[in-house]
Amino acid sequence: MPPAPGAGTSAPARNIDRLFEFCVIGMVASGYLAVAGSGYLDTATVLLTAAALLLRSLMSSGLLRLPLSPMVVHIATLLYIGFYPIDYLYVSREFLPATVHLVFFLAITKVLTASTDRDFAYLKIVAFLELMAASILNGHANFFVFLALFLIFAVGTFSSSEIRRSAHREVRVVRAGFRGLQYRLVAIGLCLSLGVLTMTAGLFFFLPRTARAAFRHLISERYHLPGFSSEITLGQIGEIKSQGATVMHIRFISQWQPPNLKWRGVALGNFDGKRWYNEPGLPYENIQTVSSGMAQLIDDGRRPPLGTRRILYEVQQKDFGADTLFFAGIPEFVYIASPFVRRSPSGGIRMPLGLRGSVTYQAHTFLEADRPEIAPLPLVSMQRKEYLSLPPLDPRIPRLAREVSALAKSPEARARAIEQHLRREYGYTLSLLRHEVSDPLAHFLFERRKGHCEYFASAMAVMLRTIDIPSRVVTGFQSGVFNPISGLQLIRTSDAHSWVEAYIPNLGWTTFDPTPPDPVAAYESVWSRFSLYLDAAETFWQDWVLNYDLDHQLLLATRVQDSSARGSSWTEGITFSVDRIKRTVIDFLKHYGAPLAAGLIVVAVVIIYGPALRKAWTHRRRLRRVQRGQVDASDATILYTRMLRFLERRGLEKPAWITPSEFARGLPASEMAPLVEDLTDAYQQLRYGGRREAGPRMLRLLEQLERS
Repeated sequence: MPPAPGAGTSAPARNIDRLFEFCVIGMVASGYLAVAGSGYLDTATVLLTAAALLLRSLMSSGLLRLPLSPMVVHIATLLYIGFYPIDYLYVSREFLPATVHLVFFLAITKVLTASTDRDFAYLKIVAFLELMAASILNGHANFFVFLALFLIFAVGTFSSSEIRRSAHREVRVVRAGFRGLQYRLVAIGLCLSLGVLTMTAGLFFFLPRTARAAFRHLISERYHLPGFSSEITLGQIGEIKSQGATVMHIRFISQWQPPNLKWRGVALGNFDGKRWYNEPGLPYENIQTVSSGMAQLIDDGRRPPLGTRRILYEVQQKDFGADTLFFAGIPEFVYIASPFVRRSPSGGIRMPLGLRGSVTYQAHTFLEADRPEIAPLPLVSMQRKEYLSLPPLDPRIPRLAREVSALAKSPEARARAIEQHLRREYGYTLSLLRHEVSDPLAHFLFERRKGHCEYFASAMAVMLRTIDIPSRVVTGFQSGVFNPISGLQLIRTSDAHSWVEAYIPNLGWTTFDPTPPDPVAAYESVWSRFSLYLDAAETFWQDWVLNYDLDHQLLLATRVQDSSARGSSWTEGITFSVDRIKRTVIDFLKHYGAPLAAGLIVVAVVIIYGPALRKAWTHRRRLRRVQRGQVDASDATILYTRMLRFLERRGLEKPAWITPSEFARGLPASEMAPLVEDLTDAYQQLRYGGRREAGPRMLRLLEQLERS
């Protein structure tokens, strides 16, 4: 077993030990980042593991000493083993998260205490298992980055391990050349290459397609990405909007793409003063799909005429823990790979029970304003009672509703008056309350006077009910942003939104949005544009790596065939592409040319002058070490070279074929000659005699020589 780093080993051996430790830590860190990038780890596990890796890096670099006695480690391990059932029963409340916590705790202790070959072998196994788990959990493009880092550190680990083993041998054989093929090194190289190829093939094309689908059933819904909820508690949307993870990609098939679409999810009809929800056990209508996968969501007698404008789009919905399907406009047909879909009494469309996860579906919809001249379905007495029911309210709320809508003559006009009043007189903010209030709605309307979308939607729905207009709150997403790189509309969790639907006579359920625009959302930063490239890369990864199947093969073959059939016009395509690239480059330079040029200048200055500055800084640092008496034999060469450069500026150049002593004795008589002889003598004492006290002496003589 090689000795611990620094324990009676030479400087080269210590450097190899340090390189080996850093490579092993890099393997563990890349595997950990791959798992953390999936979003399935809780915050405490992420932070504690990151802190352990950082501490070990500082310890390996020699910047920090953190001696942990075996007794402390054993006590901590025993305490955590005792904590494990508490974690399982009361904290995590599930077997898998509690076990993950236990495994990462053991990994943290091994990262901080590893010192023997057996410890480092254990860490290699931990790193490999982390990467295997990430290949199951992580379906994002960042897995490719962490996999590349893991492979780099793995090659570095095994290479430095071989060098480390040789450096610590007691008997070393020095050879002037190789008599034959070095079979050991060749075998290691072949094994590494085959291992990389095998692992890459397995991780890229096997595990993400099979184990990920099976493992999904073991993961609690609490670990799915938040972004949509089937109920609203005042303040919840503000926390959701602070995140920017992708929820849906929309591909519009029809040429008509109306702006500012809202993607409707669930309508909520019950309000208890703080929470909007639907009563459990509501009867859902099962709508069967035909052989083509199409489900008709509107009866023939209530469908719009053929001349009505329709929107046709495809939704690629991510797995974020909800079984709700989202639609822009009023859905007429949906095409989905499911035997049926479920429709709630309020019009929300869901997948069958037990089916969740990523789903792709197409929809035919039409806008609310384009619906045909057909009388709306009347509200039955039970529905009307539900959509007018109210909890005990602050008396100022109904008084405000009557004052705002006093001049309006119709129910629709009264609803529009309340909508415009909230948009004009109140401000938008994502900041949450610092302390809990007994009546959040009254606090919003009469004290704070600013909030986020659920406050505005709740306030309008309640005010409408106080003036006898049935209303409900709808949760879903705003229109998102178009990504010109992928050609898809991008909907993120930051687009989560709430609005109001009010039942207007002769119109039916009508949409109102009392929330004013977010002033921060209008600002487009460089990062927001760069995030579109990341999203396009993520889409490519999902479609052509994780979900690559026969359909994608046929699509690729069709594109190749089409490009072959258009061989006669390929030059036109190239010209069009060149023009488009040219326009894109010009637009980019107009917006970002100045900062880009400044950045390139900075990079050029760093490349040109960086090595010289680094060399000068290193030289200055070593001189300060010499002044403090911390001298190495190599410092003699640095000081002697500095003397030679000084003499060259005075016209005295040392030929390469004479020794330092001959050069010093051959100098012409001057006040510099004795100083050069003394400095040369000190140089030889330090360089060849190992006398460290000669270092400060050389520095004093050099300073005296430069002043002469």
